[in-house]
Amino acid sequence: MKPIALFIFEALFLKRVPRSGYQFLGAGKETVAEHVYAVTMIAYVLSKLTPGADAERLMAMCLIHDLPEARLGDLNYVQKQYVSPDEQAALTDMLDGLPFANQVAELLKEFNNGASLEARLARDADQLALIVDLKALKDLGYNTPDQWLPHVRHRLVTKAAVTLADALVETPSDEWWFRLFY
Repeated sequence: MKPIALFIFEALFLKRVPRSGYQFLGAGKETVAEHVYAVTMIAYVLSKLTPGADAERLMAMCLIHDLPEARLGDLNYVQKQYVSPDEQAALTDMLDGLPFANQVAELLKEFNNGASLEARLARDADQLALIVDLKALKDLGYNTPDQWLPHVRHRLVTKAAVTLADALVETPSDEWWFRLFY
């Protein structure tokens, strides 16, 4: 059980790892764990909008998609131009001694390959989580999201994700609660 306890502590360390891309926006902040929650919630919704999607597999994939960042940190696109992390070594060390190590490794490999329906949906959920954050910043009056939103939307590959992205961009982020008062 000790390897499992260590794994849980390490996975939950993502609550302390900041996402680094927000530096380029000039506003906003989020931990990797907060991001993972958003991605997993969006993936659940996408699974309901996509016939044939395995919701459990999709959500499990989203839960682990950034797991190596507990050891590597969150490298943004600029940093990745100069730094090549050894994600496989980090994952191998992280999963050492776990009875379910192969399942976690396979889910991450499937996510990274992006070939299965669930992997495509998971990768789209990852981008949709960013769209949600960009839209919230835009609604607060920041201009930078206007530059990013078209590029992020362009990365989406599933019909459900594109349709959802359009609805997210068109809907005020505070409407869900504001409409209670008017």
